[in-house]
Amino acid sequence: MGRGRPSMQELIQRRRNAGFVGRQRELHAFRNNFGLPPEDGRHRFVFHVHGHAGVGKTWLMRRLEETARREYGALTARVDEAAGSVPEAMAAISEQFARQGREFTALDRRLATYRQRRHEAESVPAEGERTGPSTGSMVAARAGLTGLGLVPGVGALAGAVDPVPLAEGTDRLRAALSSRLRDHKDVQLVLDPVETLTPLLVRELSEAAAAVPWLVLFFDTYERLGPLLDPWLRTLLTSERLGTLPANTVLVLAGQTRPDPGCWGDLADVVAELPLEPFTDAEARQLLGAKGITDEPVVREVLRLSGRLPVLVSTLAENPGTGGDLDDPSATAVDRFLKWERDPVRRSAALAGALPRRLNEDIFRAAVDEDIFRAAVDEDGAELFGWLRSLPFIGDRHGAARYHDVVRAPMLRLRRTTSPQRWIAAHTRLAETFAGWREAAAGGLDPRDGWRLAAWSGPRLEEWYHLLCARPSAALPGALRDGIGACDAGPAVARRWASTLVEAGEDADSDAVRTWGWSLVEALADERRRGIEAMGLLLARAGLDAPARVAALVVRGWHRRSVEEFDGALEDFRRALELDPGNVRAHFGRAVVHRATGDFTAAMDALDGVAALEPGSTWVQRERGETCRRAGRYEEALALLDPVVAADPADHVALGSRGQTMMALGRIQEALADFDRAIELNGDYTWALVRRARVRSTLGDAAGALDDLDRAEALEPAIAGTLGERGDIHRFAGRYEEAIAEYDRALALDPGYAWALGSRAMANEALGRRAEALADLDRAVALNPGYAWAVAQRERLLLGGDSPEGGRNDGPG
Repeated sequence: MGRGRPSMQELIQRRRNAGFVGRQRELHAFRNNFGLPPEDGRHRFVFHVHGHAGVGKTWLMRRLEETARREYGALTARVDEAAGSVPEAMAAISEQFARQGREFTALDRRLATYRQRRHEAESVPAEGERTGPSTGSMVAARAGLTGLGLVPGVGALAGAVDPVPLAEGTDRLRAALSSRLRDHKDVQLVLDPVETLTPLLVRELSEAAAAVPWLVLFFDTYERLGPLLDPWLRTLLTSERLGTLPANTVLVLAGQTRPDPGCWGDLADVVAELPLEPFTDAEARQLLGAKGITDEPVVREVLRLSGRLPVLVSTLAENPGTGGDLDDPSATAVDRFLKWERDPVRRSAALAGALPRRLNEDIFRAAVDEDIFRAAVDEDGAELFGWLRSLPFIGDRHGAARYHDVVRAPMLRLRRTTSPQRWIAAHTRLAETFAGWREAAAGGLDPRDGWRLAAWSGPRLEEWYHLLCARPSAALPGALRDGIGACDAGPAVARRWASTLVEAGEDADSDAVRTWGWSLVEALADERRRGIEAMGLLLARAGLDAPARVAALVVRGWHRRSVEEFDGALEDFRRALELDPGNVRAHFGRAVVHRATGDFTAAMDALDGVAALEPGSTWVQRERGETCRRAGRYEEALALLDPVVAADPADHVALGSRGQTMMALGRIQEALADFDRAIELNGDYTWALVRRARVRSTLGDAAGALDDLDRAEALEPAIAGTLGERGDIHRFAGRYEEAIAEYDRALALDPGYAWALGSRAMANEALGRRAEALADLDRAVALNPGYAWAVAQRERLLLGGDSPEGGRNDGPG
């Protein structure tokens, strides 16, 4: 093909675009914005399209995206409600940019690590299987990363993401989890992936923006995405904390509601609102004319039936009917569509296809209920499904067909009210179909673990949707009980579960299901609180039996621990153990909370309870060793950790823990050997890399220490602890200004990082800045009154004493 000649696909797209009618005002505003440089006060960085269902938001978004790409050379990405979390939104952006030739390699690598840790946990066999981890290991997996009590000072960050354990094999699952929770430097990725991944995304966007005129990010169905993405997007627009967005970036949001004034109210100077109303009479007539519909009686009837909603105007334009059909004053848009389709099989297909929330050919076949229709599907199902997908009101998202809500809702009402028994039978059959797919995907996985597995949780939610549609009152108690596991799996899964109840309540017209769904959606609104309020609702109002109450109390206890509500967590675990004294996870939860509060004796007592239930489990022995290490009882810790390493020399986590213990005992070469072996076994073991850097620095190997920190930072960028360690290496080498620069960067990421304040104080003192040093130490002690090293250094400075040799900061680590 000659140079510059358009491809077939481009020509087809141009013809399709030529048929786009209406919305010229919105297109004009969007186009004009590209003519204004970002520095111009009239330039808008955000467009917010909003209007009722059926008004054409998604249709307009697609046209805007095509305009940005074709006319202005933009790289674009579109995110919709399929993204259940901020990391999933980032992944969608990265995937779509890659299809346009711009790969986000660093971000993809970190996302892959995040997914891998989740996958490894989700793939663990069920309890009791000989080939899988012990019950104790599975308990640790369910405990979640943020509930292990090893991250003092993390606070609300702990509730930001799913508790995703890292499985390393039989009985090493618990150890792998512990390895990620020694302090905030090691757990940032899984504890708060938004904080870790966003700087990577911003850096990738900045590099891409340097090579193209514009970046345009589209967020569709924002009425659902908004509660999830609003805080994140606002931070990106108004703060440099997570990085700086390139100025040639434009965001386009589309949803049914206006922007949340609490988030966007003070950003009116950068946001352009594009409210959409139904087509004007002229616009609707233009579309009908483009379809060859000019007969005035037909045009008038289409306008009446559609209310000039674009999706219905388009649907009716494809099926204009005949004058003889226009005399029925009771016709609705759906009735009219069904009358125009003379084939009874196709009419049945349209109604049956509306029952599932999303549709592919397999689900479509399961939705069939009539004998004649079933015979037709068996004979020519693919062709019939192809016809169904071609209808104007059915869109395609993520490989699945989906009815437009404006059309689906009345179809569901028609099916539910005209034949209640067929409605029940069809939904029951669909529920059984999804249950079979769920069981096949999971292979007997325990439901509490299955919620973390997409191949299990996806069909499970559809199963509950159809059960609730079929028999709302009968299914609701089971759906609420099952939600305990959904909340345990993390905020993204929990929100999908609550939204399923809302949708089922609407579609089945059940006030009870709908009310529960909206109550739970509200209870889960604060992602950092996770399932605390949701479990409170279930415990207070759901009439749970004893086993379900225990499960809800344990889940709430771990979630309370994650936001440092320690007294409440202990009370939940106590109540759970009153009902079920053999609940390992509740005993372990008590141990974790006591360790987090520094009550190491109580922590060891609680671990005794675990050991009685799991005799001989190596993970309990490891927890004992780690508890002793954190209590400063290093010889006891070593005595406990040595047998663990002897039993499994390939346990890199136990090696890392023992290496840190050796370091505390001054056995530097043995510490180095343990860290070397741990990193050899797991090259991505960031915690060990940072601590080996400290060992190498102690041995005078500054270059080797910086190499370790470079590797750690490449694996987990923007971690305050890594920068703090880098500062120490410069400080011990006498490069005090460089050290202070690193401490400043660390404190910018984490203003509560007392250890960095203590170290910066030593660098300031070395430069003769005693006032600054004292101010840093005052702040460090205020943040952590138990920080003995900082207290001693402050007393020394106040008394005028000299700095100790090396000024080693013995703070937490």
